[in-house]
Amino acid sequence: MGKRKNLKKRGKNRHHLHLMKKRCFSPLCESRGSEIHGYGVFATQLISSGTKIFEYAGKRITKEESTDLGNAQYEKSQKSGEGSVYLFTLSDKYDVNGNYEWNLARLVNHSCEPNCESFVEYGRIYYSAIQDIQVEEELTIDYGFGVENFRDHPCLCGSGSCLGYIVAGNQKEKLQKLLEKEGKKTAQS
Repeated sequence: MGKRKNLKKRGKNRHHLHLMKKRCFSPLCESRGSEIHGYGVFATQLISSGTKIFEYAGKRITKEESTDLGNAQYEKSQKSGEGSVYLFTLSDKYDVNGNYEWNLARLVNHSCEPNCESFVEYGRIYYSAIQDIQVEEELTIDYGFGVENFRDHPCLCGSGSCLGYIVAGNQKEKLQKLLEKEGKKTAQS
């Protein structure tokens, strides 16, 4: 009886994984090398503003698990030079570990002038276009990082408003003041 129950559970898990993979796929885009960083996601057809593109999916984990995993992945990325921390805030209690090959959304790079945004709906994270995205244009999002460890997150987006570090749009003014203050200290030394 235990064997049958185990087979049924594995079948359910495979079905759940298949459905999750489908939600992460979009005929609107594909991944390939990016000038911003590593791989990125690019529009294969016009994506109109307001279009829900795909889900950022993976394993739901607690904040404690997320902190431990994030620290371990960050240390590994510092040694290898690869940015491989794919954790996304879901709620006050949970995050999503999106470090799965089939999770296309994990490859969307940060930009200081993003063309996509994320939103949570019924406990799932989705990306949607906040402006029309042209064919061949890279999909980008604001990663929403704070300024606490800004030096750990250099930005290569190349947008006109880029300050050289990945920080949330609402943190740019604070970062600008920090950089100006550091510049004054350096000039006075």
